Amino acid sequence: MASNSASARIDGSRCVFDGVLDRDAVVALWSKLKDLPDNVLQLDLNAVTQLDSAGLALLAELTARARDDGRTLVVNGNPAGLNELSAAYRLAPSLDFNASTAAS
Repeated sequence: MASNSASARIDGSRCVFDGVLDRDAVVALWSKLKDLPDNVLQLDLNAVTQLDSAGLALLAELTARARDDGRTLVVNGNPAGLNELSAAYRLAPSLDFNASTAAS
């Protein structure tokens, strides 16, 4: 399912995503998003219709980079695929690796 239809824009303290966040979209968006501005505190997924493992990896990497910078990104929205993939990869709602779940 090659979409390349996803977009992302910075709107104040939010990074707003739109469309299908799949592998093709991630490739197209990575250079724009890899260095989120320090004022971004929220990943808004309300307009994302679906995501795959590459989309989840992008979001997890963005939240990890923010954590490394001392920020916590809040994830808003629940597109198709998010819950299932987060559970499969044992990610917490913050998209951080949930070590206690993995140990069980």
